[in-house]
Amino acid sequence: MANTWTASDRRPGRTPWLVIALAVVLFCLVQPLHAQTSAPQTADTSDLLLLDSGDLIELRVFDTPELSGKLRVDDLGEITLPVGGTVSVKGLSAEQAQSAIEERLRQKRILRDPHVELLVLEYATQGVTVEGEVKSPGVYPWAPKHTVADFIAVAGGFTPTASRTVSVNRHNREQVMTFQIGASTQPAGGADLQVQPGDRIQVKRAGVVYVVGDVGRPGGYLVDNTDTITVLEVLSLAQGVNKTAKSEAKLIRTTPAGRTESDLSLKKILSNQAVDPKLQDGDILFVPVSGAKQFSDKGVSAILQTAVGLAIWR
Repeated sequence: MANTWTASDRRPGRTPWLVIALAVVLFCLVQPLHAQTSAPQTADTSDLLLLDSGDLIELRVFDTPELSGKLRVDDLGEITLPVGGTVSVKGLSAEQAQSAIEERLRQKRILRDPHVELLVLEYATQGVTVEGEVKSPGVYPWAPKHTVADFIAVAGGFTPTASRTVSVNRHNREQVMTFQIGASTQPAGGADLQVQPGDRIQVKRAGVVYVVGDVGRPGGYLVDNTDTITVLEVLSLAQGVNKTAKSEAKLIRTTPAGRTESDLSLKKILSNQAVDPKLQDGDILFVPVSGAKQFSDKGVSAILQTAVGLAIWR
């Protein structure tokens, strides 16, 4: 009985290996068919960026640097290869243009089996609009891996009256993202958000409140759109009133109905006997010198002119 083999003892391990081999064969046969049927479903041609006149591309031909280089798509929608003539790329995606260039190199018998890599450095016709409180608003060519902060810098940076509130309107999407540049609570992306072709970047204007007269630092003080500021707060920014200042101030405000003037008792506001009023964009707080005569309408005009020439403090 010791030398007798049962059916289960013969050729140990052979049956599992046969099963694995059959599974591998079936996988190889099914995988190409699966790839052919699934590829069209994953491709979304509406999201492809198409080449057009003015676009700048970088052509890299494997192991052939003399055929590589940076090329600009001309007015006819063509690029001129270093060797091989022109290739029409207008209306093609980067991948399609890559294939067209490879085909041209084969047709001209320049390379038997070319391997081309095409990178789009600028989409000239898919510009990014930068508007609002920047020094040089306009439309700028889109380039890959550039952020909101990059395009604001290209547009000359912020104006003196710019707030830190920036909105990005995504092209062809009903999506507007608003965030604070430099704020620790800004949403994911923020200034580091990568810009897409056709995006519109808008830098909001900050409100400006002016403090004129006998204060430590007269000037205009920015108030972001999301914030409010009171009389005492703006006086604190202006380093307080001087010892020679009068305890009565005047608030000059421009409304749709015209200019208004109101008296404020700084003494009562400081002692919490009067409400600390909130200020609006364009308000002028005038703190006269103690003992000065009551200013006339001509004095108010002089105050308005003085406010315009004041430095803007952030």
